[in-house]
Amino acid sequence: MNLTALDLSILLPALAAGLLVTSTHVPLGMQVLARGIVFIDLAIAQIAGCGVLVADRMGFEAEGIAVQVAALAAALGGALLLTWTERIWPDVQEAVIGVVFVLGATGGVLLLASNPHGSEHLRDLLVGQILWAQPVRLAWAAGVYALILALWFGMRERLGSTGFYVLFALAVTVSVQLVGLYLVFATLIVPPLATRRMQRHRLAAAWAVGAVGYAAGLVISTLFDLPSGPVIVWVLVIVALAAHSIIVRAPGHSAARD
Repeated sequence: MNLTALDLSILLPALAAGLLVTSTHVPLGMQVLARGIVFIDLAIAQIAGCGVLVADRMGFEAEGIAVQVAALAAALGGALLLTWTERIWPDVQEAVIGVVFVLGATGGVLLLASNPHGSEHLRDLLVGQILWAQPVRLAWAAGVYALILALWFGMRERLGSTGFYVLFALAVTVSVQLVGLYLVFATLIVPPLATRRMQRHRLAAAWAVGAVGYAAGLVISTLFDLPSGPVIVWVLVIVALAAHSIIVRAPGHSAARD
């Protein structure tokens, strides 16, 4: 397939999904790096995925409101659990997050053990189906993300740990169903990591890394008929490495505090 044959009716909604996820996950990812809890999104995403699988096992429609409620309830439960563990075991919070991630991941496998389409469901949870992003779901996600960004930039100092975890759970719940767990993690960590030494305009630069990564990844995956999610992850990392190289070589550059 060549560039002129790209189906914009598929690529543009997919790019919109990527840009929406980038809009929220970049600022939240900066906070994740600052807190030193890098694997929190994997843990919360796995728990949200378990909520989706439980609802599916109970016979609810995949696109129905019951599935969204189940996923959000599971993610919020996980977020509140991690808020509690941060208070009582702050010195081992990263290890606790790792344990929660493993429990969520293996819980998903157990929930799918008797499902003949289990491997397919698991793949969709991990890799996602960004190319099949529907306008209705994008509009709903955009509304949720707008609320998250308004609260984050308007009330960040007053949210505290609990508020952060709740907003994070809400963002990840929406995103993991939109683009899959791998892209959620990559979008959250890679752009903020690439720009961590910037003193000014860091947020804008990180958003640009995410946008370029999604756009180039979608084009490359379509041209070579490869799975979009994994390709975008690789392209995001390549773009991030290039951006970081430019940043550290910029005249007058000095390391900023993370």
